[in-house]
Amino acid sequence: MKVRIAAVQYQLRKINCFEDFEQQIQFVLSSASEYKPQFVLFPELFTTQLLSFIQTSDIYNAVRKLDAYTEKYINLFRSYAEQYKFYIIAGTHPNIRENKVYNSSFLFTPTGEVHTQDKVHRTRWEKELWDVTPGDEFKVFKTEFCPISILICYDVEFPEAARIVAEAGAEIIFVPSCTDDRQGFLRVKYCSMARAIENQVYVVMTSTVGNLPVENMNLHYGHASIITPSDFPFSRDGIAAEGLINQEQIIIADVELDLLDENRIKGTTIPLLDKRKEIYEKPATIVKAL
Repeated sequence: MKVRIAAVQYQLRKINCFEDFEQQIQFVLSSASEYKPQFVLFPELFTTQLLSFIQTSDIYNAVRKLDAYTEKYINLFRSYAEQYKFYIIAGTHPNIRENKVYNSSFLFTPTGEVHTQDKVHRTRWEKELWDVTPGDEFKVFKTEFCPISILICYDVEFPEAARIVAEAGAEIIFVPSCTDDRQGFLRVKYCSMARAIENQVYVVMTSTVGNLPVENMNLHYGHASIITPSDFPFSRDGIAAEGLINQEQIIIADVELDLLDENRIKGTTIPLLDKRKEIYEKPATIVKAL
């Protein structure tokens, strides 16, 4: 079975109200819908664009004010998922639950369901400046087409996270990210490529682009990639599609799900099955070599 994936390189530009945000989302999703994808991915923290019209001199409290738009955000994306009949991984949005702020990815289904995946590993500025609460589990979502998972930016830099969801059946891992410089972007991209090879899955990542006059959100660097395992049946360089750095655009590619099953059995290497779990249960042996 083939599925078509669209990954949005979302440009953060100054806006004056939530209606401006709605107009940009409407343009992006109507444009994506012309290609009839099954999945559409937005980047991490793209809703911080709403800080354009919120007082941000106190960033700790400004981030918490974003929660006031959570209901509007959910209603907006749920309506488009139902209208266009595709799954939307709507980046991430800071939201408050039990007086704690989470950086959560929201998954909207064509039937109107809403699911969440909290970011598990926090970056330094999420801990030190925003005081974000970390999530405590990784989820696999059984969609109409295949099981999928969401690893939010820094989470993909931990190999164990991808292995957990791959062993639970995930065939596509979506990685919404937000990075401010080339080094940070490449950490996410290289790790995404490694996770695709290690687990014989497709990995889809995308980044925010553009600039905002907001502390810690003023610069953005990145692009989107639809990444495949690195073997003969797949894309030559392990990349089915890739965007241009720091450009507002949507990249689209078809991926063949049946190839994953075949590759996991007949691949040149089969790392998902070849892992010797009994070895990994033991600590490393310390040897003096003077």
